[in-house]
Amino acid sequence: MKTEVRIDKWLWAVRLFKTRTLAADACKKGKVIIQNVQVKPSRNVKVGDVVSIKRNPFLFSFKVLALSENRMNAKLVADFMLNVTTKDQLELIELAKLAGNTGRDRGAGRPTKKERRDLDDFIEPDFADEDGDWDF
Repeated sequence: MKTEVRIDKWLWAVRLFKTRTLAADACKKGKVIIQNVQVKPSRNVKVGDVVSIKRNPFLFSFKVLALSENRMNAKLVADFMLNVTTKDQLELIELAKLAGNTGRDRGAGRPTKKERRDLDDFIEPDFADEDGDWDF
């Protein structure tokens, strides 16, 4: 078994990136951090290292449990890495998920004419008609 593997290969192998090119690009852009240092794609990773990945506005952290250069089945990923993302980052992720679930259901299409009028009335309520009379 190998003692070191390139970081871009490992990120791809444990399915954190869809392609090795995307993993290498993330390293080049400074989004992959090991021991508080932005790394290049050629940097070797060892068992026990903590790899952090910046995906704005979140910072995901993973501890390396084992090494592999070959892409693996999703069921085996748990044997190769451990998610050690901090609690405050996990709370941010949950808040982002909750904020994204507002509004219309996906696939519901455009609002109907009645729904559109209700939205317009909600956004800009019309309290007075043309005569100046107040409608309550």
